[in-house]
Amino acid sequence: MGSTSSCCASTSPKLRSSVRPRPEEPAEEPERSCEEPSYHLQHISDRENGEDLHLESNPSDHPRDSTLFLSKSQPEIQDKRKRLSVNHNNGISRKRYSSCSTIYLDDNTVSQPNLKFTIKCVSLAIYYHIKNRDPDGQSLLDIFDEKLHPLSKCEVPVDYDKQNPEQRQIYRFIRTLFSSAQLTAECAIATLVYLERLLTYAEIDMCPGNWKRIVLGAILLASKVWDDQAVWNVDYCQILKDITVEDMNELEREFLELLQFNINIPSSIYAKYYFDLRLLAEANNLTDPTEALSRDRALTLEAMSWLYEDYKNIRKTLHRRSASVDNLTVTTWVPAILS
Repeated sequence: MGSTSSCCASTSPKLRSSVRPRPEEPAEEPERSCEEPSYHLQHISDRENGEDLHLESNPSDHPRDSTLFLSKSQPEIQDKRKRLSVNHNNGISRKRYSSCSTIYLDDNTVSQPNLKFTIKCVSLAIYYHIKNRDPDGQSLLDIFDEKLHPLSKCEVPVDYDKQNPEQRQIYRFIRTLFSSAQLTAECAIATLVYLERLLTYAEIDMCPGNWKRIVLGAILLASKVWDDQAVWNVDYCQILKDITVEDMNELEREFLELLQFNINIPSSIYAKYYFDLRLLAEANNLTDPTEALSRDRALTLEAMSWLYEDYKNIRKTLHRRSASVDNLTVTTWVPAILS
């Protein structure tokens, strides 16, 4: 008697257990497939409980989750969009729109963000974090409490954890650190990613009493991970004259522990935060100055595009071919900068 089970059914344990041979007949061997079985090597990330990771919204790890700052700013953004639409219908709008004859562009791109514009957007995102925080949530940890670890020798006000800072105050604080340490705009985006990852992992909120030290810890970590020339902790002590190296070391150590040492930022996460910051800026009428696309600027953009294509082809060639140490040549890529 021939077996009627197919090759797919024979490889399924549940189907094999449901078909049992008769007692008087010996069990027949299942038909073997002509194809070789495929062995799937489980990645280390698959060994973790992936379903539990997606149950909680964690925008700093999952590209499809909405960023926290954009979610917290939605109520006010909707009101501002209504006012902007009313002003636009009444002819009050000052925004310039592209047409078939004229195209307006700014100097802010995902590969080369504008430093001043990015810092303004990040400070605005932090402002919404503080303003629309959960009133019942946990706000203070000792390491981030400005009263326990003051950043200056000035006496901390009694209501230091009651009054929300203005967006300008947050911008000046971040701008001072970035200017003194000569950090890049990419570091500002990484700072916001680490900040929201800390709030999610540690289950805390930003408030007037801890936002400075949380931002300082995020900038400290982002500058070491993202900048080629890392800024030492002692350098921040020269910027903020009244803090000690021991305090900076403790802040960095506990920040890393609360992040569970997860400092990886994929390109998809970076791009999501960049474009969400642009949405936040547009909703708050905070846009980078635009200029009409001229012939010279079009040629510059075309040159940048060709340069990027050549860079990708060089990387493909280096991945395909292997060279000996004697004939090893290192190709450096210098990005073009719009003038």
